[in-house]
Amino acid sequence: MDNLNLLIYQATQVVTSPVREMTELKRTGIDHKGTVRFQDLFDLAMKNPQASKAGAIVTFTGIVRGYTHEGKEVEKLEMQAYDELAEKALGQISNELCAKKGVVDVIIHHLVGSFGVGEDLVYVVVLADSRKNAFSTAREAVERYKKEVAVWKKEYLKDGSSYWVKE
Repeated sequence: MDNLNLLIYQATQVVTSPVREMTELKRTGIDHKGTVRFQDLFDLAMKNPQASKAGAIVTFTGIVRGYTHEGKEVEKLEMQAYDELAEKALGQISNELCAKKGVVDVIIHHLVGSFGVGEDLVYVVVLADSRKNAFSTAREAVERYKKEVAVWKKEYLKDGSSYWVKE
């Protein structure tokens, strides 16, 4: 498959998720809690026509931590996003990372809504030719979405206080 056909595939690939009930699942997205599962994204990656070029799959799942960096106990988090801007940034990150030598696919989905401790917030799936490329690309994807994507987090603490987190 040439690069043009691969880009067309990446832009149009659709997977039907049992959770989404016949809606499109894209390579990147901002999704409401409960509308996408990790397995859906893993399956999407494996359906990439270039998946046979991968020698490694690295996944990252960000979850709600039970304590702040200062040691205060967390009750829940509220995640919000500027959907249009955030989805554009996720797409750009994914496309730029996919352009690197040896990277087959990068799938990134961030969830929004209200989340309890231990619940999933973000998924990253990377297919690459080697574990070295897969791990470094996954790390770069995480670091970039933390800095470049219009997503905000409000922490609610067990002591009743709450505040918007600056990362």
